[in-house]
Amino acid sequence: MRLQAKVAVISGACSGIGEATAIRFAQEGARLVLGDIDEAKSEILLQKLAQFGCEALFVRLDVRKEDDWIDLFVKAKSRFGKVDVVMNNAGIAISGTVEDMSFDDWTKELSVNLNGVFLGTKHGMKALRAEGGSIINLSSIEGIVGHPGYAAYSAGKGAVRNLTKSAALHAGRSGYKVRVNSIHPGYIKTPMVGDDPEELAHLTKLHPIGFLGEPVDIANMALFLASDESKFATGAEFVIDGGFLAQ
Repeated sequence: MRLQAKVAVISGACSGIGEATAIRFAQEGARLVLGDIDEAKSEILLQKLAQFGCEALFVRLDVRKEDDWIDLFVKAKSRFGKVDVVMNNAGIAISGTVEDMSFDDWTKELSVNLNGVFLGTKHGMKALRAEGGSIINLSSIEGIVGHPGYAAYSAGKGAVRNLTKSAALHAGRSGYKVRVNSIHPGYIKTPMVGDDPEELAHLTKLHPIGFLGEPVDIANMALFLASDESKFATGAEFVIDGGFLAQ
């Protein structure tokens, strides 16, 4: 059990990569705090986690709201006494080039993908700094290279990459035993990517490995970063992309 006795917070926990990570963490003995705005899906996920004997708490979380984050950590510590892992996973994708994207859409996207990660990292650091732990931020391949049709997504994910490095340096130089790393997935078969056969075929061709990733592929990397196996990794970016960035 690689996460035995650890308590992990996951934002955007009730679908896609978040759900897969919650299940993977549960299989490895973690207790979980599930943050999401989708209360209906939380019941389904809690039932799945119960199959592994996982003790889990759902807390409604709008990652854009600092009070929600404060409330989540209060409830987490009240229930479990501590937090060891924070995974900032919640995200959205709104299409738009730098010319045609509205400022409202730009602001909406960054409020989730960047501000939400900032708040999760800020309050996660406060929760973990006394005893140490791991903060895992979900970025993207498009946090390393751009996408012409997703200006805000690229900007936000790029910012998450460097926010992660800044937070890792702060933790290290402050004497905290808190590691902060980012994961950069390629295209993963989740609701965000959709299920249009032509689009999926096009996306598959972008990955030299010849297929798209599954949510569990990212969950497995998150498991490594959440575990003590990654004790020497901080301020780093972990690319899981089927060769996308090798081209």
